[in-house]
Amino acid sequence: MSDQSGFYSSVMPLAARMRPSTMDELVGQKHLLGAGSPLRALAQKAEPGEKASTVSVILWGPPGTGKTTIAQLVARLSGRRFVELSAITAGVKDVREVMERARADRDTYGVSTILFLDEIHRFSKAQQDALLPGVENGWIVLIAATTENPSFSVIAPLLSRSLMLTLNSLGDDDIETLLKRAVEDPRGLAAKVELEAEVIPHIVRLADGDARRALTVLEASAAVATARAGKKAVKITVDDVAKAMDRALVRYDKDGDQHYDVISAFIKSVRGSDADAAVHYLARMIEAGEDPRFIARRLIILAAEDIGLADPQALGIAVAAAEAVAMIGMPEGRIPLSEVTIYLALAPKSNTAYNAINSALDDVRAGVFGEVPKPLRSSNYAGAKKTGAGVGYAYPHDDPKSVVPQRYLADKSLGRTYYLPKDIGAEREYVDRWPRLRAIIRGFKK
Repeated sequence: MSDQSGFYSSVMPLAARMRPSTMDELVGQKHLLGAGSPLRALAQKAEPGEKASTVSVILWGPPGTGKTTIAQLVARLSGRRFVELSAITAGVKDVREVMERARADRDTYGVSTILFLDEIHRFSKAQQDALLPGVENGWIVLIAATTENPSFSVIAPLLSRSLMLTLNSLGDDDIETLLKRAVEDPRGLAAKVELEAEVIPHIVRLADGDARRALTVLEASAAVATARAGKKAVKITVDDVAKAMDRALVRYDKDGDQHYDVISAFIKSVRGSDADAAVHYLARMIEAGEDPRFIARRLIILAAEDIGLADPQALGIAVAAAEAVAMIGMPEGRIPLSEVTIYLALAPKSNTAYNAINSALDDVRAGVFGEVPKPLRSSNYAGAKKTGAGVGYAYPHDDPKSVVPQRYLADKSLGRTYYLPKDIGAEREYVDRWPRLRAIIRGFKK
C-alpha cells in the first residue's frame, strides 16, 4: 500500500501548501479583487514602456483572511522581489538593511522590491518611522498586515502614504470551498482520504471565518484518522476532528494567533495572586509571539475589575506599563509587562467596583430608575428656574465636612445599594466610611 502519511507530514503545513497561485484562486475578499482594483493593479506586471503601480497598502483584518497570501501573490505576479519581515522579531536595523538593498536593486538592476511587514501594529513609532524613507522615495512597495485598526496602531505619516484595505472574515461557503479543494488538490490531501458527511460542516463551525485554522484542523484530523486506520482506507470522522483539535491548536499557537487557553490561565493566575504562574504564562505568550499590547490591555482590565479599590494605584500602573510597551516595543517591552504582572498578582484583590456597575446596569436595563431630582438638574439655561431645575440644590462644600443630606436618586432607586466595600487593602477604610456617608446623605427630609 502506498504511504498515506505524506499528506500531513510535509515540511510545509497544509495551509502554506494550499496558498493560491493566481488572484482568481483567492477565496473571499471579492470587494478588494474586482477588475481595476488597487490590488489587481499592484499585481499587474508592467509592460515595456509602462510604469507599474507602486502604491503601498495596509491590509487590516482578522487572522486567516489572506493577508500574507495576498502579499505573496502580488509579488509573484508582478515580478517583484519579495522580502518578508515580522514585527515580532525585526528591528530598525533590519528595516534599514532591507531599504538599502532595495534601493541598490532598483538603481542597479531595475528590480522593484515588495516588503511584507507582518503585524505592523507591534512596531513602535521609531520602528515605523524607519519605513518612511523607503515608502516616500519608492525604494520599496510596502504591504503591511495588521489585525488591529491601523488608525490607532500605525503612525499618521505612514497611513497617509498608504492605501488601507479592510479584509473580512471568510464566510462559511468560502471555508467549505477551501476545505474541499484541500482534500482533492495534489498540493493538499490529494484525494487520499474520505470524509464523513458532517466533518466539513463541523470544521467550518470551528474555523469561525479563519482559513488557516480550518486547514490546520483538517490536516491534524487527517493525521489522527491515518493513525487510527492503519493499513485500511482512511476516513476522517467527527471524532477524529475532536481528537485533533489539541494538536491543531498547538501548531496554531506557534503562529501567534490563538492563545485563548494561555491568556485565560494568565489572567486567572494574576487574579489568584500566584506571581510565579502569572510570569510563566506571560513568558509563554511572549515566546509564542502574542501581541504585547493585547496582554497590556488585558492587565488594565484586570487592574480595574479584580483589584479595583483595594489598590487604586494598580490601574495607573497597568496603564503606564501599556504606554511603556507601546513606546519602546519588544523585546524590551517584556520588562514592564513582567513588572506590572507581578505587581498585580501580589496586590490585594477586590471586585466591588465591577460588581457595583454591573448591578446598577441590571437595574437600569430593568427599568429601575426615575426622573433626575429637580435640584440635581442642569440650571445653565434661560428659564431653568421656572421649571425648578437646580432649585434647592445644597452645595456640599458649604458644609464643614463637605457632605450634606440631599436626595440624589428618585424614589424608585433610592433604596438600592450597589457598592459593598471589602475589608481588604486600601478599601478597608471605606467599610466604615461609606455607611457613615450614606447615613448623612440619606438623612434628608422627604
